[in-house]
Formats: sequence, C-alpha cells, structure tokens
Amino acid sequence: MQEFYKILGVSESATDAEIEERYNKLKEKYSRERFYEGEIGNEAARNLTKLETAYIEIKNARAYKTDESGTVHDFSEVEKLIKDGDFAGAQARLDDITDRSAEWHYLQSVIFYKKNWINESKKQLEIALNMDPHNEKYSAAYSKLKQKMAYNENQFHSGNAQGGVYNGTGERQMGGDGANDCLSFCATWCCLNMLCNMCCRCG
Repeated sequence: MQEFYKILGVSESATDAEIEERYNKLKEKYSRERFYEGEIGNEAARNLTKLETAYIEIKNARAYKTDESGTVHDFSEVEKLIKDGDFAGAQARLDDITDRSAEWHYLQSVIFYKKNWINESKKQLEIALNMDPHNEKYSAAYSKLKQKMAYNENQFHSGNAQGGVYNGTGERQMGGDGANDCLSFCATWCCLNMLCNMCCRCG
C-alpha cells in the first residue's frame, strides 16, 4: 500500500481531503501532458494510469478500514436531499462524512449520475461493489448504468442512420430530421418551378 501513497506523493497519514487535492492536481497535470509528443506524452499517459490505480486502491483500503471499525452512519438525510433534487446539499452532507463506506460511494455515484457525470458515477459504483460485491442494490444500479452507457454509445454512432445527430445522451441535436425535411422540400419546389417555366416557354 505504501507504493500507492508514494505515487500520489503523500504520506499514509494524509487526510482524505489532502489525498483528493493531490489526486486532482496530478490528474490535471498528467491529462494535459499526455498529449505532448514523444516520450513526455507517453510517460504522462503511464503516470495517469498509475495515478488512477493508486487512488482507487487507497480509497478502497481506507473504506475497508472504516467498515471494520463498525462505524454506522445514517444516510437518510442524504437520500432525502437527493430525492428533493438538492444535489449540492447532498454532496455537502456526504463531504462531512470522513468514514466512507460502500453506501457512501453508492450515494456519491447517485449524485454524479444525477449531474450526468456518467464516468465518475461508474467509478464510484465500482468502488462500492468492490467493498460489498454481494449487494443487490449496487449490482442492479451498475447493470443499469452500463446499459445506459451502451445505449448512449449506440445512439451516438447510429444517429446518422435516420438523419439525426445525437449528443451522446439520446437526444437529437439541431440539424437532424427537421433540417433534412426542409432541404428535401426546397429541392422538390425548385424542380417543380423549373418544370413550370419550361412548360410556359413551350406554350
């Protein structure tokens, strides 16, 4: 576990907030540098992969330690805030809880999903499942999330089949069927107008 902390450049006694701050800083750095040409870009890409792995391992290890301590949290307030659509309030309440159990990561996933942050939601669900792999609620949510991601991907790639352009969330963007219908109508009108002009000249 020590090597994972070393990748982030923090000590094992670092707080969750310090780990989050360091992770976000390095992620931004490597994400930017990976587009550089040559070995610099390749090294940044490798470091980004190591960073993601280290971050997840550290989070999982800390969550397992929390569960073993027997600490139980009441998440009913967070659930109510999510149900009421107060995602900022729910996030603030979650942030106040330092002992992050599987349920904590599940609710974090729900908040990310509601914000349409699909990849982040998936990561949090995976952490919850790693911590509690037999939880039916987490498994069902993960299955539905993957189905949604697959649907969005299919819509994005097959959107042109019916003349529409999809934005990756199953919705058509401007310039879809309506634009095609307009172009078709204009083309037909021009042809009819030309035929009428020819008939008039022939007469």
